[in-house]
Amino acid sequence: MNKKLFAIPDFVTKDDIKRVRKKLNMTQKEFSVLIGCSKPTIERWESSNENIKGNIVLLLNMIENNIEYIDKIKIPKKELPLRLFYMHDQNICTLIDVDMVKQKVKIINYTNNLMFRAFGINEEPTYSDYEEFLKSRCFPETRDKLKLVLEDLNIPFYDPFLIIQKTEGRMAEDNFWIKIEV
Repeated sequence: MNKKLFAIPDFVTKDDIKRVRKKLNMTQKEFSVLIGCSKPTIERWESSNENIKGNIVLLLNMIENNIEYIDKIKIPKKELPLRLFYMHDQNICTLIDVDMVKQKVKIINYTNNLMFRAFGINEEPTYSDYEEFLKSRCFPETRDKLKLVLEDLNIPFYDPFLIIQKTEGRMAEDNFWIKIEV
């Protein structure tokens, strides 16, 4: 007989999966995206009369006991015309929504590490802060042979946003970059 090492169930049922999904107020598709499986898998589990084993047992247990965490990592609907994600490797650090016309900026930080946040401790950056942030992710406007660099990027003039569209704001000395949602 195997000695139990962790206080989790041996299996889950269709009712367990439905209960957690409904607690999250998610469709089967949204839930499948959250846990990294296909919608047909969720459909199969929710119609099965079998005991469901595997990674889903631990994952479901963790989700159910940490519902607030799921709310914390949820990406809201886009309210402003432009959305950028400040990334470290493949991790989203800060979501940045921008309205360039109204010069409005709204952010959500997905990390507690101030060094990994786009605006550090600043939770309500101004449009000017946003422009400075973009500049910080580009080569300086005073760079030697700037015109040649811009020509290589096929950019007509120095514009941090255009440069970031081409370079993703990647710098040689770090693993931070910017993903622009189209």
